[in-house]
Amino acid sequence: MNFELTEEHLMIQKAARDFAQNECLPGVIERDEQQLFPVEQVSQLADLGFMGMMVPEKYGGAGLDTLSYVLAMEEISKVDASVSVCMSVNNSLVCYGLEAFGTEEQKQRYLTPLAQGKKDGKLYIGAFMLSEPEAGSDATSQRTTAIDMGDYYLLNGTKNWITNGSSASVYLVMAQTDATKGAKGINALIVEKDWEGVTVAKKENKMGIRGSDTHTVMFNDVKVPKANRIGDDGFGFTFAMKTLAGGRIGIAAQALGIAAGAYELAKEYAKTRKAFGTEIMNHQAIAFKLADMHTKIEAARLLCYKAAWEKDHHKDYTISSSMAKLYASEVAMWTAIEAVQVHGGYGYVKEYHVERLMRDAKITQIYEGTSEVQRIVISRGILK
Repeated sequence: MNFELTEEHLMIQKAARDFAQNECLPGVIERDEQQLFPVEQVSQLADLGFMGMMVPEKYGGAGLDTLSYVLAMEEISKVDASVSVCMSVNNSLVCYGLEAFGTEEQKQRYLTPLAQGKKDGKLYIGAFMLSEPEAGSDATSQRTTAIDMGDYYLLNGTKNWITNGSSASVYLVMAQTDATKGAKGINALIVEKDWEGVTVAKKENKMGIRGSDTHTVMFNDVKVPKANRIGDDGFGFTFAMKTLAGGRIGIAAQALGIAAGAYELAKEYAKTRKAFGTEIMNHQAIAFKLADMHTKIEAARLLCYKAAWEKDHHKDYTISSSMAKLYASEVAMWTAIEAVQVHGGYGYVKEYHVERLMRDAKITQIYEGTSEVQRIVISRGILK
């Protein structure tokens, strides 16, 4: 068992750290306040090869392993989780789903530009559409329909809480074709945003990750060619669950980054802030908080690394990814709250960043499977 990162891993980690500090940190507070999509930063991620990190080079990706992706996600999430979630969705859900289950034609047409993050010099990213107004954690209750019309599907319905909803060019949409079959009647379809009948509704005014592009998207008699179905008829729900298992590694890494970012800010503040005649790090109440933060973050990091290792070694990583996501998200929320406490009144002020990290942390306990859903996945896995 080797806990040392390779030279390549260290290079990727440094590149991500430099990008986060030099390109994401300037303006991060303004983007959060004004809910501005970080188009420049995401475009730069594409130039770095970070929008298709695990995609083979023959399809335009960087051909890196999952651990490289986790390292990059952590560093970027320390500074701006709105940037990292755009990267996560494109990598973990959209690119992975197409690479693992798409046809060769689908990979050539969609995966290659998505992995590059650009097409014809313009930003080209994807979105994953499972959640609906009445189908969140209960993903089998799909109301969006894809009626089989022979050589195409007629798509109707509404999807919400969609990351990259407005900025994406390609959507992976789960829709019910045969309700009598339940989960086995769901299909996964590749839909282009500019097709007739696709409408992007309002942007959600969120508590955290306010720079990310979260929208409701509606489909009204959208004609989707049969060639754009992923997998066999009825494979959609299985596709969504298998894809989300990998996606949880990305969100776990995001949560890890938020926690680590909050901890690093709290530690540096504790070294300089004085109270009762000495730096507050010398007070046991603060020192013990930092010790607990560091311990929990290291535990979360090892869970993330283990899940990434299992994925790269083609093992069943379903339980590992859920454990990593569950624990890292709870550590992110706890650590961010404690970081605000270490800062005292300054922690409540935007310019010190920790209040934003606290707001950003909460969503990691909710999207791509709530903490309650992760416990369902884990318990089923260990009890079957």
